[in-house]
Amino acid sequence: MDFKDYFEKTPGLGILATADSEGNVDLAIYSRPHCIDDGTIAFIMADSFSHRNLQSNPKAAYLFKEDGPGYRGTRLYIEKTSEEKNSPLIDEIRRKKKSAEDAEAKDRFLVYFKINGTRPLTGDLSGTP
Repeated sequence: MDFKDYFEKTPGLGILATADSEGNVDLAIYSRPHCIDDGTIAFIMADSFSHRNLQSNPKAAYLFKEDGPGYRGTRLYIEKTSEEKNSPLIDEIRRKKKSAEDAEAKDRFLVYFKINGTRPLTGDLSGTP
């Protein structure tokens, strides 16, 4: 699948699942990922539970449900590879303009992930969970 094309053109809702080193899980709504290259995506993150969990456990999952009827979408099994704090690239790649809240916001992180596996949104017991 061409993730860059898919995530640029497909509207929908995304949920990022992370867990800390003790297995405590957090779920958060996240925008579509930014596709850096084949097999690498990035999210812009605040200093949140999701970001903190990734400090002790780099593995996560991202579920994306396409807008519309039914259950079309994808699941990505991802692993953090690096991050940049307050990177100038954040302003270059963000899809929406900065709000007044963003202008006053605290630190932002550009967090990079490699894609370890994918599965459709529903069904398919093969692949990587």
